[in-house]
Amino acid sequence: MTAQTSERRIARSSARDLAQIAVFAALIAALGLPGALQIGATGVPITFQTLGVMLAGALLGARKGFLAVLLLEVLVAAGLPLLSGGRGGLGVFIGPSAGYLLGWLLGVVVIGWFTARLLPRYRVLPALGATALGGILAVYAIGVPWVAVATGIPFWASLTGSFAFLPGDILKVVVTVLVAKQVHRAWPGLIAPQPWPWARVRARNTDDSTTVDSPITARAE
Repeated sequence: MTAQTSERRIARSSARDLAQIAVFAALIAALGLPGALQIGATGVPITFQTLGVMLAGALLGARKGFLAVLLLEVLVAAGLPLLSGGRGGLGVFIGPSAGYLLGWLLGVVVIGWFTARLLPRYRVLPALGATALGGILAVYAIGVPWVAVATGIPFWASLTGSFAFLPGDILKVVVTVLVAKQVHRAWPGLIAPQPWPWARVRARNTDDSTTVDSPITARAE
């Protein structure tokens, strides 16, 4: 492979990555078009956009998924009304729902990290757990305390108030996994499979053991 061919492949890969990031940022924005459902007095709406965040992590992986969500939020901060209900501007990042917007960034990374380690098989049950961990627990871990601080309500009241989101979020998890299962089957390699950390440690220990026990190494000593 010549250097020129390698540069062309890198350029094509970079262009493809940028296109995927832009497409998923647009998808998350589009999922806000149906509007939002306001339940309770916390000021946090129920929206389809969390589904886009989950799909970004499950289909693009941690890095590109994070960049897609970050791109959307930068555009929102710049004033574009891309959140559900036509919300935009810096004000949304200091309101009650700001913690959930920050939680999207953590959630997409968690989903993407686990998804890369569930591939190439991508079994449904582990994928459901991984997507719920990132799309629900990670997002709530930032969103719930933020609501409590922003509204001045007790933490437990904020936590119990978030239970209204659970049925919809569980449904989004299921939809995400079913879609991701079909996409990864149709386009293998969309996310590069990664080993679990303990597999790397085991492989490293095996390599070290082989090196120590090698007859060539023994003779050299």
